Amino acid sequence: MGTRAGIVVTGTEVLTGRIADRNGPWLADRLLELGIELAHITICGDRPEDIAAALRFQADAGVDVILTTGGLGPTADDMTVAVVAEFSGRELVLDVELEHRIAAILRRLMERYPGADFDAVMAANRKQALVPAGATVLEPVGTAPGVVVAGAPTVVVLPGPPRELQAMWPAALATHTVQQAIAARTQYRQETLRMFGVPESELADTLRLAESRVPGFDRLEITTCLRRGELEIVTRYEPAAEPSYRALTEVLSEHHRRELYSTDGATVDDQVAALLAGRRVATAESCTAGLVAARLTDRPGSSAYVTGGAVVYSNEAKSAVLGVDPALIAEHGAVSEPVAEAMAAGALRRFDADTAVAITGIAGPGGGTDEKPVGTVCFSVQRTDGATRTEMLLLPGGRADIRERSSTVAMHLLRSVLLET
Repeated sequence: MGTRAGIVVTGTEVLTGRIADRNGPWLADRLLELGIELAHITICGDRPEDIAAALRFQADAGVDVILTTGGLGPTADDMTVAVVAEFSGRELVLDVELEHRIAAILRRLMERYPGADFDAVMAANRKQALVPAGATVLEPVGTAPGVVVAGAPTVVVLPGPPRELQAMWPAALATHTVQQAIAARTQYRQETLRMFGVPESELADTLRLAESRVPGFDRLEITTCLRRGELEIVTRYEPAAEPSYRALTEVLSEHHRRELYSTDGATVDDQVAALLAGRRVATAESCTAGLVAARLTDRPGSSAYVTGGAVVYSNEAKSAVLGVDPALIAEHGAVSEPVAEAMAAGALRRFDADTAVAITGIAGPGGGTDEKPVGTVCFSVQRTDGATRTEMLLLPGGRADIRERSSTVAMHLLRSVLLET
């Protein structure tokens, strides 16, 4: 039968985008680990009628557990507990022992502020000791306690600050009430495939073919996502459906053998980092403004293989920093394959590397020509032993899209050169 859950994220600051929601995705991962199906994540402002509507929506969707985040502070707009009490048909009562524990926390905190009015602060925080009658109290991590309210559905009320929520989660999960509510949970496996160089429409055609060829295809929950110019295919399934998943990967491998570069979830960044072991790599970038260098160094131990990088926009900088011949730029243009090759060669010399990746392009919004429109990008990857890949591509999108896609293309070209023996 399984267990279904819903998440209600409260907070006008989250609803309006001033603060990004980190709690919903984090809780979604925890639910997946537990074998609980997440039905919905809803975000609502700090208005009691909207919080109540979000709770009713989740309940009407048939979830077994609702997790709420935020709205547990002492200010007037923190009203999640009161709304949950009304939703659950329970009276809101003062937990005197909890009030004393909150007071002790506040006294410790106020030692930093000599002369502060403790009584005034405590009066503002007293509302945090009001809980639905019969609820299980989750001890505060900051000053705000959480609560678990049994029912159909059970409601778990968690704080908004991610640090507090994450620290409180194990205690919430360990309560008898939550364990009862999720008793029917199952087990899920989640696998990730990654492709590069195949359009979504072509992948969609292959998935339709797989649907007709793979027994038990309907037991696979497949999500495809375009990320950094790659296709990420995430499949969730119960253990009994593993043969169906293996058959799916066979179909995808058969039809996209060149484009399917990762079957274990490893990113191209992960693979390049492993291939660079024992090597020294340098970067020379124009339109990508250091994005490739950032991807190469965004992991522990990267200093062992990244020797340096240069971001060079002007022709003068390309010549002064990387030794690119001005005559070469004048003849072919700054955005050209010969200049990309010269930039890579210059990075090899300048940073004493054995591998270099160079990018020069036109990311926009202006600056393109009929011959070289916005999105024209040239790449060159070189090794001192002679292995080289140089390409010119026309990439779609605005400035941010072109830069992001260019960094991904560069990582894949680097990967291909590193794989050469």
